Amino acid sequence: MTLKVLVTPRTFGKSDPVPLTMLEEAGYEIITNPYGRTLSEDEMVQLVQDVDGVIVGLDPINRRVLDHGLRLKAISKYGVGVNNIDVDYASRKGIIVTNTPGANSAAVAELTLGLLMAACRRICVSDRGIRQGKWAQYPGLQLEGKTIGIIGTGQIGKQVAERAIGLRMAVVCNDIHPDHDWARQVGATYVSLPKLLCCSDFVSLHIPLEDETYHLMSAEQFAKMKPSAVLVNTARGGIVDESALYNALIHNQIAGAALDVFECEPPDGSPLLTLDNVVMTSHIGAHTQEAVENMGRMAAANLLQCLKGLIPRYIVKAISDGGEADATLNQNASAC
Repeated sequence: MTLKVLVTPRTFGKSDPVPLTMLEEAGYEIITNPYGRTLSEDEMVQLVQDVDGVIVGLDPINRRVLDHGLRLKAISKYGVGVNNIDVDYASRKGIIVTNTPGANSAAVAELTLGLLMAACRRICVSDRGIRQGKWAQYPGLQLEGKTIGIIGTGQIGKQVAERAIGLRMAVVCNDIHPDHDWARQVGATYVSLPKLLCCSDFVSLHIPLEDETYHLMSAEQFAKMKPSAVLVNTARGGIVDESALYNALIHNQIAGAALDVFECEPPDGSPLLTLDNVVMTSHIGAHTQEAVENMGRMAAANLLQCLKGLIPRYIVKAISDGGEADATLNQNASAC
């Protein structure tokens, strides 16, 4: 019987042939995403039925999908965040889940600061104006001398902090597992979430989407922020209550937002689309040539180790007895 691997991310192996070659040389038949987009639950149910492993992006792998994966032994996340995978249920079914921490950290950190600069200097508004024949001045905010509040100090949050310090910004952080040694080394300070929101000129999110973080940024939190503050989200869309964000923006509770992720993607019909003080990108944080190459090779290596009966380095949850969280996940729990 030929062993099969389902690959759903559209960028997997596209610019770097090495990940596909790794799978082919190991003797696996590769089933690719036939739709050119994120798959639906029904589509995943159909495609997962006779495969031994999955390399997955943002496509749903819930209980129903897992119950149809009768041959499924391993799920390799092409990225870090695993909120689209029912990890606990997979573990109970004896399916190992892995991810690729660190592969895209630099890419997401750089986009975070790029979005912040675009929002503060109104780059997109000026660009649109020029294209429409308008030549105008757009007063903005400079980053130097300001305070950035970073919620979540996994690999991405730390890289954002270190870059911000290089731009002569002050950095305050909040995390359920603070790394005080790192903070002392770079000059950052851990504070409570309310204090971070009150004192920060910019707030940047770098936490996973979980039950505890769903709509963490709500009307209550926006009310605590400075009216001149800018929110940046390159983590997961569900962390921000977008209706509350819209109301905060139109009522001048905060000055702007820069978003790479949304509760529904694409955000068709979202009222945020009508606001000039919102900068948007299409979930491109991890999509640099270097990050895609890193993620592809790590995801392929993780899957091959699992299917060979080995324990991969970047395991999210071990199988049996409900699973045991690996230190790698704990260390990078805030990296999305």
